[in-house]
Amino acid sequence: MGYYIVSMEQENENEINAEQATCSHCNPCCGKKKKRTEVEVKSLTNRLNRIEGQISGIKKMVENDAYCTDILIQVSAATAALNAFNKELLSNHIKTCVTEHIKHGDDSVVDELVQTLQKLMK
Repeated sequence: MGYYIVSMEQENENEINAEQATCSHCNPCCGKKKKRTEVEVKSLTNRLNRIEGQISGIKKMVENDAYCTDILIQVSAATAALNAFNKELLSNHIKTCVTEHIKHGDDSVVDELVQTLQKLMK
């Protein structure tokens, strides 16, 4: 893992994005919602619960003065788990939201998907 420098412009953009992500009812400011199946909710929630456990474990490792490389390995595992969560969510999004919008003649969802992928690939 390396260090990187965040410009003030990037930092301000991150603050704005964080504010947008915490609108009422945890919906993005765009106001869009997605009704998920019970299976999808359960799968995503289970992944997030495991990730939450990993993060809690990492915090305890730091508090208990664990060796740096041991912590880094656990952080790498948590990062991989978050990436797996993103892959599942993105797959579901493409199979449901994107295809539904295209079926109804709204191809602006493709531009939205491209923007999302660009953000994920930073």
